[in-house]
Amino acid sequence: MKNKKKDADENKITGFFDKDTEFEGTLSFKGSFRMDGKFKGEINSDSILIIGDKGRVEAEVKVGYLIINGEFKGNIHALEKVEITRTGRVIGTIVSPKLVIEEGAHLEANCQTLEKTPDTLEIKTEQGKLI
Repeated sequence: MKNKKKDADENKITGFFDKDTEFEGTLSFKGSFRMDGKFKGEINSDSILIIGDKGRVEAEVKVGYLIINGEFKGNIHALEKVEITRTGRVIGTIVSPKLVIEEGAHLEANCQTLEKTPDTLEIKTEQGKLI
């Protein structure tokens, strides 16, 4: 029998922090990750991060897609989209091509909706060189 490496399914939760979980550090993942506990640190992924109703996150976040139902403090760089639901609370900065904010959400943030996030932008000098 051959062992086949399966790619992460973006529509399936592949990681989860329960409401009684507290974690501090750096997190990287593939697939979808849901946080209902407390997290402080740095999060990097091209995938989907979901902060649940009970989730409390204070971080520098670089993800593909972010859904916020709980509390978030920090900086967000999303490659695709950020959604803040009516129960979501965000304090910080948001840079994303798309931003959706439901009525009732709490938002104290500097927001930029760019076609590409700054991490993926190519900036040319007067001499035509990339920096």
